Amino acid sequence: MARIVVDVMPKPEILDPQGKAIIRAFAHQEIQGFTGVRQGKRFELEVDGEVTEDQLEAARHAAATMLSNPVIEDVVNVAVIDEEV
Repeated sequence: MARIVVDVMPKPEILDPQGKAIIRAFAHQEIQGFTGVRQGKRFELEVDGEVTEDQLEAARHAAATMLSNPVIEDVVNVAVIDEEV
């Protein structure tokens, strides 16, 4: 079985209140060395067998039209992960 992974992040100009909450929580937990956090989304699409180019293109289309909101988010990665290796 293989997986296609889609990573989606807020556009840089969009405020990220979850990221701000995380960076504040770091300070309370004495986690240091970070100046900012942006929180995104990860989707894993399972495929029986090897991923074909058609499936990868379908994943790119789904990422752009259904898995992300193009007004406020960017699709930053669509990649194949081979679980059998």
